[in-house]
Amino acid sequence: MAIPSTKRLAILALVVGFATSATASSLRDLHFGEALFYAHQEKFFDALELLDAEIAQHYRVDERTLDSLIHHIGEAEFSVGDFELSYRMHHRAGRAIKAVLEADVSDAVRNDAAYRLARIHFQKDQPLDALRVLDAMRGEVPVSLRADVEFLRANVYLALGRPAEAIAALEPVQGAESLLGFSNYNLGIAHLRNGMPEKAERQLDRAGRVRSKDPATLAIRDKSNLVLGTILLEADEFERAQGFFDRVRLNGPYSNQALLRAGRADLSAERFERALVPWSVLVERDSTDAAVQEARLALPYAYGKLGVHGRAAVLYGEAVELYRDELRKLDASIANVRSGEFLKALVREEIRQDKDWVVRLRSLPGAPETFYLVGLMASHDFQTALQNYLDLDDLRDRLASFETSLAAFRDVIGLRRVYYEPRLPEVDRAFRRLDAQVRLRIEQRDHVRERLEDMLTAPRTQALATADEQQMQHALDGLAARLSNRNGEDADALRARIGRLKGLLEFRLETEYHDRLTRTHENLRALELDVANLQEQYDAFVRTRQAARHSYVGYDDLIDRLGARVAQNLARIDDVMKSQGRVLETVAIHELEARRTRLVDFQNQARFAYADSYDRASKAQAQ
Repeated sequence: MAIPSTKRLAILALVVGFATSATASSLRDLHFGEALFYAHQEKFFDALELLDAEIAQHYRVDERTLDSLIHHIGEAEFSVGDFELSYRMHHRAGRAIKAVLEADVSDAVRNDAAYRLARIHFQKDQPLDALRVLDAMRGEVPVSLRADVEFLRANVYLALGRPAEAIAALEPVQGAESLLGFSNYNLGIAHLRNGMPEKAERQLDRAGRVRSKDPATLAIRDKSNLVLGTILLEADEFERAQGFFDRVRLNGPYSNQALLRAGRADLSAERFERALVPWSVLVERDSTDAAVQEARLALPYAYGKLGVHGRAAVLYGEAVELYRDELRKLDASIANVRSGEFLKALVREEIRQDKDWVVRLRSLPGAPETFYLVGLMASHDFQTALQNYLDLDDLRDRLASFETSLAAFRDVIGLRRVYYEPRLPEVDRAFRRLDAQVRLRIEQRDHVRERLEDMLTAPRTQALATADEQQMQHALDGLAARLSNRNGEDADALRARIGRLKGLLEFRLETEYHDRLTRTHENLRALELDVANLQEQYDAFVRTRQAARHSYVGYDDLIDRLGARVAQNLARIDDVMKSQGRVLETVAIHELEARRTRLVDFQNQARFAYADSYDRASKAQAQ
């Protein structure tokens, strides 16, 4: 039973929810786009951190329709579950996807969510739950997802021991491009488990012939040929088995096993000279590989069958020396694992930056514990446990950086307090004076506006007199008052002149009233602009004043709480890392001890065979 590569599943999980409904040209929320950017780089923690905050902020907005995330909220909530799934947060991812299943969404979206939830159950080794979710799918299934749904269903049936139903699910998806090789291989395994070896052979043969440049597809092609060749080898069909072993690439992940079994096929058919060819190639490869170590015994055995006992004795002697060296490596590896060096090697940054870091572990200087664990670390269970440990280490580094950041924030806030507190009292006093003046001017403006509005219905010419005219009017009124008690021609003449001047002044006010009223309204509108500008400056000052105080007030308690939470979580992570590290070390030591036991057995066989071959060679030479 095989599943497409993790890379393919990750791309499917990332793209299906978003790329089918939103492209780069239709992206309306940059924060959502940034989360996708991190996710496509497989930085799922950063993507989750950003998208969780964005969704939470969206639901706190009063008018959500004005928030740009409203255009992608469905995809965003879906993507949260995908990112959590990719980050192996299956429990949270399941809750997020269940929320989509229960929401009022289209059949296509609901079935997409159901597929992802079923995949979560399958990855958690819960095939019955996965099948229950798949059977509950109704209505339209997205075209891009139909083959994957049936492929998952078939894998579930195989996990439940129901190969006949798996066959029925796999047959319709044999032409799916995304499942090239995988669907053929799984169908062959299903036929094999269903007791139909002929059909199984045809499907595995078909899977072993697929053409592709995808590394995962090429790997499943090699595996198909290896499995089919092994089946034929066990059925004593050595010639046919050899043909399938020959199909396996010499640089593929299954090449060592293929070379070893190809030699076995020739040996079983008593073609001893032909058996020498693959085994001679194999013994030159990495000496820590189990197939290479076994070939070290098989190659001199074939020479012995050919009667070349001297060469066999030499090779057995070399095998004894190699096994001795490898046992020393294993002892050093076990000692290093027990001393904690293994875990230190796993968290080295230069290794984790490389997607092929498991392979590079072999070349780490001073880390013998990694020589024999590459095969173990490539297994799914160990990878899951190891990735959890690496994630914990990453979280510990992040929390440590948070501690540093909180200390920096505290220093910044202290500097702001030292800067602002001596200055703000004087600023407040100046502000209060300015505030009083602003309020006075606004009241005067309002008073002028009210008087002008009254004059539209009840004209008042005197109200539009200039300062000079008002002074002139006041002077004439004063002269008239002084002449009120005087008699005589001079007094009458003066009163007449004063009357004429008043009349002239009144005439001017009456005739120019409308023009003056128009100019006054224009001046009032200009004043309104000045007052608006003044109000803007006033509001800006208020905001700046508030921001100045808010920049250092009220943060101490929050920083203390966050610091306490960070310290608490760091302590928890340290405890969990110790527990997880012990699990990894225990599994690693168990694997190393098993390899050591096997090597000791090989060494003993090589010693006895060496002695026997040496005796035979000596006898042959004597004869």
